[in-house]
Amino acid sequence: MADQSYLDKDTPLVPVGSHCILELYECPKDLLNDVDFIKKALEEGVKEADSTLLKELTYQFEPYGVTALALLAESHVSVHTWPEIGYIAIDMFTCGEHAQPEKACKYLVKAFQAKNHILLKIPRGRLTPELKKLEESLLAGASER
Repeated sequence: MADQSYLDKDTPLVPVGSHCILELYECPKDLLNDVDFIKKALEEGVKEADSTLLKELTYQFEPYGVTALALLAESHVSVHTWPEIGYIAIDMFTCGEHAQPEKACKYLVKAFQAKNHILLKIPRGRLTPELKKLEESLLAGASER
């Protein structure tokens, strides 16, 4: 059975927020296993985004790696680190008009001293031609498998 879109032509969609997906590569490994540093970087990133931190949760894996979650009044941020390969995956979803998640992402690239990064910004709650093309390419790739 093929995947399919559940949106039809009559679905009214309005913008509700932005979802930033940030990939950080070639980061110093010691930073990626430092829970206190990660918490502080996350807190500062939230401030840069002009967002409101409600609660934070971190977990240190053994032998290494950290997951950190920040609950925001505007939505959330998640950080997952792989120190052994110098990689971090960050998702930041913010609702509302005042939040600026791209500023947080720029801050986090610098804070984690990433030598390379990829930032994708996806509008949430609004169907755009770019999202439709992405969906179509993902569905085409799935049907080829």
